[in-house]
Amino acid sequence: MRAHHLQHASFEGLGSIKAWLQNAGYEISITKVCESMKLPSPNEIDLLVLTGGPMSVNDEFSWLFLEKEFVRRVIEFSKPVLGICLGAQLMANAMGGEVFPNPVKEIGWFPVQSVATKPDTTFVFPESTRVFHWHSETFSLPPGAIRIAESAGCQNQAFQMGKSVIGLQFHLETTSESAQELVSNCKDELVPSRYVQREEDILSNRLENYAAINQLMANLLSYLMLS
Repeated sequence: MRAHHLQHASFEGLGSIKAWLQNAGYEISITKVCESMKLPSPNEIDLLVLTGGPMSVNDEFSWLFLEKEFVRRVIEFSKPVLGICLGAQLMANAMGGEVFPNPVKEIGWFPVQSVATKPDTTFVFPESTRVFHWHSETFSLPPGAIRIAESAGCQNQAFQMGKSVIGLQFHLETTSESAQELVSNCKDELVPSRYVQREEDILSNRLENYAAINQLMANLLSYLMLS
């Protein structure tokens, strides 16, 4: 089995997803989209993962158009797709949604709530769970998508299309190491406000907090691969 990773920034990797994939027997290939747009054929992969990055979907980078077309093709091939933060925004935009500034920035550890859906048709989040965020933009739901998580600071925190396409505005893959990488590379964004925590508050979380979100990510990956 082969999982393909679309990476948008060197400091935003797969986090806990990498170990899960390796333990499940996946080969992992990667396209670093800011360096190269060498992409596999959709029929050559079994899972596509799009991670985050500091750019906007609305930036006029030539690779953005190529990436969105690739995402559409993978979804049309009925392959499982997981988008995280920028990756979720790219997925939403590729499938007909819009991306625009969120009313507030969300950076740090804040809760998201599940949205009631039919359990047999969507992934079900805990009623409320504290997760890691780092974003200033959001998206409208593309046609046919179902909202599966929301928060006080951002309405569309997660969406699902069909059984095997899920976009997350927040980060379940974050480890203590990857949180430190984000802070080191993007600390200029840490201007404290209602939904922006200080550096020390972000990094002072205990390992069990990371373990909890990583386990939720594992549950989501298992769901995608069994769909």
